[in-house]
Amino acid sequence: MTLRTSPNPDARITDDLSMDALCRQMLERHADTIKVRKPDVAAAKLSRIVESVLRLSNRNGFHATSMRDIANDTGLSMGGLYAYFDCKETLLAMVLETVISTATAQLILPPALPIKDQLAWLIQRHILMTEAMTEWFVFAYLEAKSFPPEQRARAVQSEMETETVFAKVIDQGATDKIYQTDDAQLDAALLKPLLQDWYVKRGKWRKRGLSPEAYADRVTAMIHAKLKA
Repeated sequence: MTLRTSPNPDARITDDLSMDALCRQMLERHADTIKVRKPDVAAAKLSRIVESVLRLSNRNGFHATSMRDIANDTGLSMGGLYAYFDCKETLLAMVLETVISTATAQLILPPALPIKDQLAWLIQRHILMTEAMTEWFVFAYLEAKSFPPEQRARAVQSEMETETVFAKVIDQGATDKIYQTDDAQLDAALLKPLLQDWYVKRGKWRKRGLSPEAYADRVTAMIHAKLKA
């Protein structure tokens, strides 16, 4: 059972967003290009590769991280790496697509929630998702400006799609006279940095002792106050 098909307004993540599960999805999605045919072996090694890339990139930057750096960090040979991708740009596309596809799948509202609960559900869902995938989202956020054109365009499109999910709820709330807004898309765009701040400046919020749920409640209260809910 997943929350995407449940009327339960609880936004806790029930899908497996662990590194192993996400890499198994990546393996299935790119089965035509990954040459390792034993699924368990392939998934375990791909997890090591992705963990290394996220760690090294968040420390040094993706473009400053070489294939040799990844090989040394994972203990795999260069040939072993090339069994999964032909170049760093291919790996970048694989990681980015995993982030985008997961966000798309997670931010689908359950049916029959009141508008105010829908917005609160989406905010908490987004924060809990990025809490579970902090390294993935930090990577996508920090590296976006230096992505190749195709990946950069895809990242921008994904960000706009996420904003639109929130904007549709805000717009419906305005139609139902629950919210007051003259630009739902702009309100959603202003909300987005608050959502991103949770994973980009995670240490700041950890020092304040805020849980993901408490942070989500504060963000929800702020946007509801702005919308005069």
